[in-house]
Formats: sequence, C-alpha cells, structure tokens
Amino acid sequence: MTLTTLKPHRGKLLMLAVIANASLVASLILGDVKARSEIDWLDVFGEGGGAAMVLTWLILILRSRPAGRVSNILSAGFGLVFIALWQDNLDEFVQFPDAQWWDTWLESVTLPIGMALVTWGMFHWHREQLVITEQLRGRELTIREHTQVDSVTQLAKSEYLDGQIEMELQRLDERIIPPSLLMVDVDGFDAVNREYGTSEGDRLLKVIGELLIMNVRRNDLVCRFAGDRFAVLLPGTGLPLARLMAEEISNAVRHLAHKTALQGNTVNVSVSVGVAHARSASAAELLERANYALALAKAEPRRGHAA
Repeated sequence: MTLTTLKPHRGKLLMLAVIANASLVASLILGDVKARSEIDWLDVFGEGGGAAMVLTWLILILRSRPAGRVSNILSAGFGLVFIALWQDNLDEFVQFPDAQWWDTWLESVTLPIGMALVTWGMFHWHREQLVITEQLRGRELTIREHTQVDSVTQLAKSEYLDGQIEMELQRLDERIIPPSLLMVDVDGFDAVNREYGTSEGDRLLKVIGELLIMNVRRNDLVCRFAGDRFAVLLPGTGLPLARLMAEEISNAVRHLAHKTALQGNTVNVSVSVGVAHARSASAAELLERANYALALAKAEPRRGHAA
C-alpha cells in the first residue's frame, strides 16, 4: 500500500479521543481520587505504557493504510484495546464504589472484543499482503528491464504486455483455452487531475493498480497500458469467466473511497471495462478488439461489451 497520512482517518481518531475523555470525566465525577500513597506506580507504568503503545501502533498502521474496510476493522480493534487499558489505568488513580459496574464492564468487555477485531483485521491485511507480494515476486522474475516498468504504478508497461500476449498465443493448441484481455479505463480521471493536481492523480492510479492486482489471479498480468488505462491479460480464460472478472473489477473500483493526500477529500471513481477473447495469433488484433470493446463500454456504461 502507498504511504498515506492521518487525514483520511481523522474521524476514527477523533471518536477515540472523545470516548477516552468521556471515560476520564465520568471517572472523576463518579469515583473518588486516590491519595498519592494509595497509587501503585508500577501498575500505572505497565497499564499506561501499554495503552500508549497500542495507540502508537494504531497511528502507525493508519499512516500506512488508505481508508477502507480493513482499516476500519483494525481501528475498531485497536481502539477498543486502548480504551480497556486506558480505563484500567484510570482505576489506579480513582476509587469506584461497588455500585459503579460500568467501569469493570468497560475494561472486561472491550478488551476481548478489541483483540478479536485486531485478529480479524490482521488476517485480512495478511491476505492482502500475500496477494501483493506474489504479484511483485512474479513481476521481479519476469520483468528484467527497468524500462518495462511504469514509474508511477510500478506495473509493467504496454511493451511488456505485447510480448506476453505473443507468448500466450504462440503456445496455443487444441488443448489450451486462448487468453482474454481486459482493457480498463478510469472514468472522469481528467477531472481528478484538474481538481487535485497530477500528483494526486498519480496516487489514484497507483491505488487502482494495486486494487486490480488484488482482484485477479496469480498468473494474470496487470499492466498500465497508457494514461489512465490499464490492461489485464487473462491466460487460459474463456469469455464468460473474463466477463465475470471484468464485473468484479468494476465493482471493486466502484466501492473504492480514495482519500486525497492534502485535502483529505473522498474521491469516488468508476471504470469502464472492455473484454476481448483471442481468436488469432496476433497481439495487435487482440489489443484492437479490446480497445473497441472498451469504446463501446464507455459509450453505453450500463451494458457489458465484449469483442
């Protein structure tokens, strides 16, 4: 994932700060502050240090991730763990009467729920990284020339795509299903560049490229074809499966809520996808039909088009 800032996550951190301060105020109002001699400073150091470390982990994670489902799960998990440790630390300074059950509840219930959410979020984050790492490993093994890698998205360029299509077509026989090609174009990308600048446009392209990688199979190839257009080569893939993958990619991008680096604004984008299935041993002909299918998809966005 690309390095991001805390701006897309300000709402999460603000909510955590409000809850922590609310528990502090409630503790001071409903409990009795202990005398200095009654405070166990070793527990203060352990519990307070633990809360500080959890908060630090949360901030570091949010700085390295875009907004999204996995980030929300991790934020909720680490936030609940922090609140449990925070309230446990307040107990060292405030004596609560037995009738104040909420203090114990806040410590005992939030901690296991928070740990469960952290585990769930880490599981999904791990799956993301496995997919990205596998794609990067394959890219390292097959793309030897630096000139064949796009500097913005770190995806292969169209020149590399041409060679891979030719290789796939040359190995065809009656037992092998010909490849399909998806041409993916970002709708309204020029408006993003005009409103937020080309640097933000490049960030968006990189995020979309990573999203495409996570929504294809291990042996598929994602390339930056030109400008705001991506190409996805699907070896041994018939037209029905290629159409299904095109729909899945379109839905994944539609649900992307990209946050701009400077303003923290949410940018929602969509893509048009053209689908072409190989009919002859010609990379140029397959690319031409994929671009034609894309033109039809952009002209009639509500209908799926294949060539």
